[in-house]
Amino acid sequence: MESRGIELIARYKSNYFIPAEVEITEQMILAHWELEKQLTRELLESTPETRWEVFERCYTRLFSELEWLNLLVGQTNTTLPTERYKTWIATIGVPPQKIYEIGSGKGEMISYLAECRFECKATEITHERGEKHVKFKHPRLSWGISDGVHLDLFEPPETYDVVVSSSVIEHLHPEDLAAHLKGVYTILSKNGRYIFNTTHCYTGPHDISRVFKCDKPKGMHLKEYTYNELTEAIKNTGYRCAYYPIPHKYRKSFSYIGINNQEQIKALGIFYLKLMLVVEKCLSAIPYYSLRLLCAKTLKKLKIFQDNIFLVAQK
Repeated sequence: MESRGIELIARYKSNYFIPAEVEITEQMILAHWELEKQLTRELLESTPETRWEVFERCYTRLFSELEWLNLLVGQTNTTLPTERYKTWIATIGVPPQKIYEIGSGKGEMISYLAECRFECKATEITHERGEKHVKFKHPRLSWGISDGVHLDLFEPPETYDVVVSSSVIEHLHPEDLAAHLKGVYTILSKNGRYIFNTTHCYTGPHDISRVFKCDKPKGMHLKEYTYNELTEAIKNTGYRCAYYPIPHKYRKSFSYIGINNQEQIKALGIFYLKLMLVVEKCLSAIPYYSLRLLCAKTLKKLKIFQDNIFLVAQK
């Protein structure tokens, strides 16, 4: 195999956390690349009236034609759920609480939350994802289908204490961000919270475009955001505040100096988010993509910048 093919396969496996020993061919990667570009055009060209139909069809086609995406992606991430979701659990708090997940994928996180005695509902836009991949049914977990945007059409208002999503917002049509946040707001109970993460555009693209060394996402990450864009959207939707969830590993250290209740932790999260906004503003002043990318990655290594945007929107 030519060096280009070897390098391409290595980048693909790294980007999708596929074990090195698994057989992936250059033809499979090129097929994935061409299909995603085609589907992305369809998604972006969809109208509000046809959005759900187009998204459901495109994602069903993606996961049915490229079966290895369900079978192989994420296999090198062997961290146990007790470690992987520590910060999520610490941010959510203690049961009983009702939790709704948007874009549950293969159900790893929401299944773990159900095991932790939360009452959970998982949702997906296509039957090619979701419940069919869950090995063990849990009595505290139910499944549903939704468009991920107009949640008030699928759930009663003020039903859930917490709504969560992981790596979902970047897949939504950019025109639907406000409607998505409003839909979440509607189904949240009083003082409810939307906890989510998404990729940052300054270290992207993070979709298949990265495999082909593109400067911007050309695959099904329809838009990768900044902290500023998301906090502004959260504020404009009517949420009381937004803050960064303090990682679990730091909470124990803070407890030694008397910072241990949720309000104090939230205040730290608000301060940390302000810090990220300042760092981001400095990065935005760099006009060249390659230099900004280098600076962002350097600041990430120094723990000064987090390119995994992790936010809580408080109703």
